[in-house]
Amino acid sequence: MHTRTMSLDHQPLALPMALREEGGAAAVDLLRRYFGPVTAEGFPGAQFERLGGGGDRPAVAHTITSEDLVAVGLLGIAVPPRAALAILEDRRLEISALLAEIPTGTDLADVDPAEITREWPAWQLWELLHGLDGMDAVVTGTLIARKRPRLIPVFDAKVEDLLMPTSLLWVSLAEALRADGGALQARLLKLRDAAGLGPDISALRVFDVVVWMIASGYGEGE
Repeated sequence: MHTRTMSLDHQPLALPMALREEGGAAAVDLLRRYFGPVTAEGFPGAQFERLGGGGDRPAVAHTITSEDLVAVGLLGIAVPPRAALAILEDRRLEISALLAEIPTGTDLADVDPAEITREWPAWQLWELLHGLDGMDAVVTGTLIARKRPRLIPVFDAKVEDLLMPTSLLWVSLAEALRADGGALQARLLKLRDAAGLGPDISALRVFDVVVWMIASGYGEGE
């Protein structure tokens, strides 16, 4: 959720061709490239949700750990030092209390978009973290995505510009995933299976990666 997407006004997502039914092969190729071996030319972000067994594993699901901060760094962004100290120490209990209200087993596709308001626990956590010293919208959203990868998307300005530059991302994405009886959610899971990825990679992360690859110039013709 970007600072310019805090308005409740939203527009439907314009899905790239690779995420439409006829573009499935291109999406699978992008996923295999991204989640391939992390070599000199690979993508360290492929281990974002997998590092240490995942940020939503039971032992740490309700607390942000140093390992989570490292995982965010795998996507090429960094939690600012003062914010990191606040997250790990001074604000730790407040953060844990909010995380305890956010289920680990819920997909964004399961959420009624009308529930995504400032009273939604994930939104409250976003506001707490975003209010810390130096925490911009991208870092904030990415850190929450590490803790709840099935529920919260990873995004940056390039992704936002490709999808819907003036809309509230969480709401529009929830609507897109639920439209037509959950057709997009089902398609993302099929793409995951076709790419040979495991169940630890969520449908939402499949969406994130394909759109980011296209927005970053890896998807020819998009």
